[in-house]
Amino acid sequence: MNDELLTELAGLLIQRGEMLSTAESCTGGGIAHAVTELTGSSAWFDAGFITYSNVAKQRMLHVSVSTLERFGAVSDAVVREMALGAVQQSQADWSISVSGIAGPDGGTEEKPVGTVWAAWAHRDKVLLSHCYQFEGTRAQVRQQTIDFSLTELLRLVQSN
Repeated sequence: MNDELLTELAGLLIQRGEMLSTAESCTGGGIAHAVTELTGSSAWFDAGFITYSNVAKQRMLHVSVSTLERFGAVSDAVVREMALGAVQQSQADWSISVSGIAGPDGGTEEKPVGTVWAAWAHRDKVLLSHCYQFEGTRAQVRQQTIDFSLTELLRLVQSN
């Protein structure tokens, strides 16, 4: 992860008096780990939710059973609910949520390995969600997800 990007993101959030939370599935806490590598991150990072199972998504982030059943965990609808849940279940103003198939197994024709959905929320509003198709090993897919999600968050914070 780019230290300059994190330093800029931290500066903006501190200046605004805002906090970040994460809701992670396929990255297993990798976004929160990257954020907390920066000294002083407790000034702008509130909480990280690692919700790898569907039951954890329901219990910790209040993702609805019907959304999971209808769309599956790797979907726009689920990451949107995860992003909102992360803000609502923390003291954060911003959230990043991710759910995907990092591989090497688990892919389908409809959702191949490397498929990742991400969403970004500010307070009670999802600002953006997007599906990405990353290439590479499991570790590479996870790292690309971490890097892209934080880069996009910086862009959103800068524009809001």
